[in-house]
Amino acid sequence: MATATMQTHKREAFGSRNVFILSAIGSAVGLGNIWRFPYVAYEGGGGAFLIPYLCALLTAGIPLLFLDYAIGHRFRGSAPLAFRRMHPAAEALGWWQVLICVVIAVYYAVIIAWAGMYTWFSAQLAWGPGKEQEFFLGDFLQTADVAEGGLSTTFLPQVGLPLVAVWVVVIGIMALGVKRGIGRANLVLMPLLTVMFAILVVQALFLPGAMDGLNAFFTPNWEALADPAVWASAYGHIFFSLSVAFGIMVTYASYLKRKTDLTGSGLVVAFANSGFEILAGIGVFAALGFMAHAQGTEVSGVATSGIGLAFIAFPTIVSQATGGSIIGVLFFGALVFAGITSLISILEVIVAALQDKLGWARIRTTLTVSIPLAIVSIALFSTTTALTVLDTADAFVNAFGIMAVALVAIVVVAWILHKLPALQIHLNTRSSFRVGILWRLLLAVLAPIVLGYLFISELVSKISEPYSGYPVWFVAIFGWGMVVALVVLAILLSLLPWSARSHAKDDPEYDEFLLDEQYDPDPETGAVHLPAATESGARS
Repeated sequence: MATATMQTHKREAFGSRNVFILSAIGSAVGLGNIWRFPYVAYEGGGGAFLIPYLCALLTAGIPLLFLDYAIGHRFRGSAPLAFRRMHPAAEALGWWQVLICVVIAVYYAVIIAWAGMYTWFSAQLAWGPGKEQEFFLGDFLQTADVAEGGLSTTFLPQVGLPLVAVWVVVIGIMALGVKRGIGRANLVLMPLLTVMFAILVVQALFLPGAMDGLNAFFTPNWEALADPAVWASAYGHIFFSLSVAFGIMVTYASYLKRKTDLTGSGLVVAFANSGFEILAGIGVFAALGFMAHAQGTEVSGVATSGIGLAFIAFPTIVSQATGGSIIGVLFFGALVFAGITSLISILEVIVAALQDKLGWARIRTTLTVSIPLAIVSIALFSTTTALTVLDTADAFVNAFGIMAVALVAIVVVAWILHKLPALQIHLNTRSSFRVGILWRLLLAVLAPIVLGYLFISELVSKISEPYSGYPVWFVAIFGWGMVVALVVLAILLSLLPWSARSHAKDDPEYDEFLLDEQYDPDPETGAVHLPAATESGARS
């Protein structure tokens, strides 16, 4: 009987450390690396921005990444299970992270669908020269004003059908599991993404005016370093860029073998992500330099970010450049691959949480999670008001979802549960790069200060006036209402009992971790640390 239980609850694992690193990089390298970082850096002082960016990476991004790895690997579970094993009262933090991923997954898929369609459009230059904005907002999205007509139910097949295709592909990957699905997908997609983007960058560098774009991107504005907003922008970008603090890296780390080098892996992931961002900055601003050259204007007049950069500015570049169709296919194809590797990591947070809680088989859990999310995604974002809903949900879930849960989680782990010393021991026992008191100070002191400042700044900004001028009722539902619902639902989910078949009970691998901790000495003092009572009690 005991043997059957052990087989039922055997946790999935990545095939190797290298597959984990590729998967973690795939999660971190997403749409924001390509369409957000270049503009953030440009606005933050160009080359001078690399100073606050590096400071944010070293003092906040990497320490938080190590924290997520330590929690997931030490407590061997999805976000809710890992936090529950840390302390039963902390389980709600895990569900908060899961629900944030639910919201992101619903709208993230549609951007991948748009990019997929624009890969096809690029081959034909379907939008026509000079009509890029009209094509995107009018012909393609047929954008309607929510202030005039409310939420639309008009189905757009040119968006809905590719969105269905995205969900079919992603659900197929998820159903295959961690090793055969997520691991293999990243083994294929990440090298393809890297090669495609490298070719795109090389091609962009040979466009007329490319050097003007690079000068605009790299020329340092040292005065910007005196602006606190620039530093806040650097820290804010790093928090989102590395996929920390909303369950992804906790979940991925739980699939690692017991003796994996955690901090060494984290350093590879962090610097690979930053390297890709700088590469994206070079490619994007070389292309924008060409656009400015072709239009006879300054780079500052064409520089933009986000959806405007991807679906309006880049099609303009594609229309004007020699061999523009190739540039378009490479750019939007890269967006598709980067989006898929990130989306599967977001979905894995949700699937792993329910699988741990309910003890269901992989395929059953995947379908139970993914099909409802796909239906909501298609229903909301295949309509003429999709862009407005996406813009609002994205702004609020980032500011008051990811940032808020990161702040609360750090305060709980560092100041209430006092778990940082034990997590430091866990990291140092298994890793090549050892962390010490500086790591704990950065997490316990600096991170809450920075996150608190960013959170308050966003709160003041959003309260002072309706977001983007949207109707109050609309922002109340898709902005503030969503934020409150995430917290309430997280608490309610944490109160639900765990299934008798759940991975929280009779988990032999977690028990082996507890035995490891009993006999692994503190690498700094040589003392033996027994597991805390709350850790063993959390399994009951």
